[in-house]
Parts: sequence; C-alpha cells; structure tokens
Amino acid sequence: MGKVVMYSSVSVDGFVADDNDQPGPLFDWLSSGDVPLDESGELKVSQTSYDYTRPYWDQIGVTIVGRHVFDMTDGWGGKPPGGIDHVVVVSHRPMPEGWDPEAPFHFVDGVEAAVAKAQELAGDRMVEVAAGDVGGQMLAAGLIDEVRMDVVPVVFGSGKRYFGSVHAQHLLEDPDVVIQGNRVLHLRYRVRR
Repeated sequence: MGKVVMYSSVSVDGFVADDNDQPGPLFDWLSSGDVPLDESGELKVSQTSYDYTRPYWDQIGVTIVGRHVFDMTDGWGGKPPGGIDHVVVVSHRPMPEGWDPEAPFHFVDGVEAAVAKAQELAGDRMVEVAAGDVGGQMLAAGLIDEVRMDVVPVVFGSGKRYFGSVHAQHLLEDPDVVIQGNRVLHLRYRVRR
C-alpha cells in the first residue's frame, strides 16, 4: 500500500484558510513562476517548485477530504481535482441528492473507513489527506505516515488550522525535504512512530 500523506499550503502561523474559509494568498505561489504545472497552463510555478510538486502530484491515487471541503467546492462538479482518480469524502451524511453515483467520489463515515477505502482504491499509489479537521483526526488516530506543507510567507492571525482541532502532542521526524521556491517553502516530515 502507498503512503498516507497529509498536505496543504499553509500560512506561517499554521492556517489553511482564514475565518471565512478563504485561502487568500496561500495559492499565489502556484502562479508565481513561468513553468506550467499542469496541462491547463493556469498554474505556473518556479522550476524548483515544479521539480518538487509535479512528481508528488503524479504519485497521488486518491485524495481524502471532509464533507465541508466537498460542500465548499460543490464536489468539483463530480470530477476529482488535479487529475486524481478518486476522492473519498469523510461524512456522517450520505451523498447529496441528485449526485451522480458513477462519479469517482466515495462517501464514508469515519477516518479509519476513509483510509481503508482510499488504500483499496489507490493500490500502491499515495493517499493524500487534506489538512484541517479530517487530517488532524487522522494524525491523532495514527493513520498519517508523512506531513507535507507548502509554507507561504503570510500571517493570518486566525482561521482554519492546518492540524484542525488536534490538542495532543505528535512528534515528527526532522524535515527530510526543505526546498525554497518563489513565495513558498516546501517541507516534508515523516511522522514518528
């Protein structure tokens, strides 16, 4: 099975969105360069960020998100973002009425069930977990292998925390990747077991 990786862009003070669920400048680094990151040509990063981000994106087989993210994005119109094959949605509620049951979205109740379903779908590929409350719950449950963050030079002061409502201490290894891009610092930590 592939690794389970918690990921997001994050402010220097640890937030993935402001109090109004807006990312503000957290994704500005995705348009701060001249190297296209995907086929759309809309995302352009520095060569350094491309060399780090593109191989990571190519490894992702499934993304796990919470119902809040799913609802905020309107389920990406039934098409998983970034060319990912499947999205697993952690929710106590069923899929929305009128939702296409053939869309590659899987609704599960609980983080353990989400990881099991995601690993089944991903096979040897990586499972990406969106940072925030669901990611924090998975970290607390010991289900995360690695933490990746793209730290953006902005201070929000308050908002939605990268690790959600985790209140216990969790040790990470020293970062094994530290890469400076344009307006972003890419970091990767393995979770200490």
